[in-house]
Amino acid sequence: VENILSRALFAVPAVKGVEFGGGFALSDLTGSEANDPFYTENGITATVTNNNGGINGGITNGMPVIFRCAVKPTPTIHKPQKTVDFIKNENVTLTAGGRHDPCIVHRARVVIDSITAIALCDMLCGRFGTDWLGE
Repeated sequence: VENILSRALFAVPAVKGVEFGGGFALSDLTGSEANDPFYTENGITATVTNNNGGINGGITNGMPVIFRCAVKPTPTIHKPQKTVDFIKNENVTLTAGGRHDPCIVHRARVVIDSITAIALCDMLCGRFGTDWLGE
């Protein structure tokens, strides 16, 4: 699951990192601290923690699948920036004109939600086929 979701998420050009559950912070823990111990109560099996983001050994474990994406901020803003004019082979300063949003979070969130849904549907189709889908 992490492989398929990560591949899809990294297809979004501004995504520079993906972590599941505790992500990079898990590397500072011992194995017993990073573990998600299972328990059962009233016929429901769950984990005490969700350090691994709902995924153990590459498959979901019934807990919520939790991940975070690092998204690069948009560089095209109304602030002069240094670059190179490759045709003239010289250093230049570029100032963006027109309308440019300094924050793409609202649009990026929708794209990440959508690509996640597509990846999950792709996994369902791979497991069950598409014949079970209704009109």
